[in-house]
Amino acid sequence: MPGSEIYERFMALHTRDGGLVMPNAWDGLSALLLADAGFEAIGTSSAAIAATLGRLDGRHEITRDEHLAHARLLARLTGLPVNGDFEDGYGDTPDDVAATVEAAVHAGLAGIGVEDTSGDPEQPIRDFDDAVDRVRGAVAASKGRIVVTGRTDNFIQGRPDLDDTIRRLTAFAEAGADVVYAPFPPDLDALVAIVTAVAPTPVNVLVSPSDKVLTVAELQQAGVKRISLGPLLYTHAMKAVDEAAKALLAGDLASATTGMDFTRVSELLTRGRN
Repeated sequence: MPGSEIYERFMALHTRDGGLVMPNAWDGLSALLLADAGFEAIGTSSAAIAATLGRLDGRHEITRDEHLAHARLLARLTGLPVNGDFEDGYGDTPDDVAATVEAAVHAGLAGIGVEDTSGDPEQPIRDFDDAVDRVRGAVAASKGRIVVTGRTDNFIQGRPDLDDTIRRLTAFAEAGADVVYAPFPPDLDALVAIVTAVAPTPVNVLVSPSDKVLTVAELQQAGVKRISLGPLLYTHAMKAVDEAAKALLAGDLASATTGMDFTRVSELLTRGRN
């Protein structure tokens, strides 16, 4: 499917009434499970990918090529639009970000996120102008072929500044970002303020504001157009593994082996191959 058609298909999910819930997969089977459940699009999760490889997120420990190959696999297996959670766009300059966007288009991705993070624990958030220039570079490279999400990580990097967050998201929207995103605003009022400030640009939310997990309907009522889960489905699955490991260590084989029947695993993988 040409890039413009992928863009239009994915963007239409954001602009319809209610928007979409876009869960994040971390491997082929999790992607197939989400597709089989009926979701219309999925995302990657940089944190989940890193964890599966024994690496840390947000430190440039996952390469662009590794993430592209991962996202391409999810798209091939499911046939769904895939949004790539591509950290800071993999590069020091707006031109580097543009090259990443071009590579994502050629890989068949439907969307790509560009954060204002730096990968530097001492100064994790980029300066305002640098962050905006990088989103502008991503938009220029996209040419209507891939949905660009501009994201600020202020709230999850210890910078609880709503005014600066809104300033950044508004600038990303003005630079042409199709979607904007600030993970974990402090409460519903802050989320509504963000939605109002950037309208009509669609807003993504990671699960909910940080103070309370809301329902999908409540988030839609607040004007949210896309709900993602980041690494939280992955950590949900890993909690089950953790509990099974403890049961096994205690000698409880039955509790440690109550997972999905492998016949279903084989069925899903066969469907993905076909």
